[in-house]
Amino acid sequence: MATQATATTATTTTARQQHRFRFSFLQVAVALQTLTIFVQAVSAGLLFTTTYGEMLHSVGARVMYGASMLYVLAALLAWRLGGGSPRPVWYATGFLVLASVQVAVGIAHLSSVHLPLGVLMFGLSVLALVMTLPSVRRV
Repeated sequence: MATQATATTATTTTARQQHRFRFSFLQVAVALQTLTIFVQAVSAGLLFTTTYGEMLHSVGARVMYGASMLYVLAALLAWRLGGGSPRPVWYATGFLVLASVQVAVGIAHLSSVHLPLGVLMFGLSVLALVMTLPSVRRV
């Protein structure tokens, strides 16, 4: 009986260690979106200080928009195929709407709206990233 309990404990510990480094497609998509929004903030600073900043910010906008679309795809797959909650689909769709508004406002050169919206998007993206990470439980 003691051998069976030891084997079960060893199997549970090994499964926990393997799961610790496994990331879902949804987590990777949210992390990528958060990273691209952060890079956009850096390239916005370069926009005002260097000659190549405008090109970097323009290319980064396209990458960030693609990352937002990837987040929608990952949320849909996690919901439909993975049996997860539909809540991330709503979050991802909201981010895609915000990204669309951000691109439109940026093209219109409305910095008074574009900059605060970018800060809001970064904060919400970090929050979404934290919400997708598994909670750490100590035993």
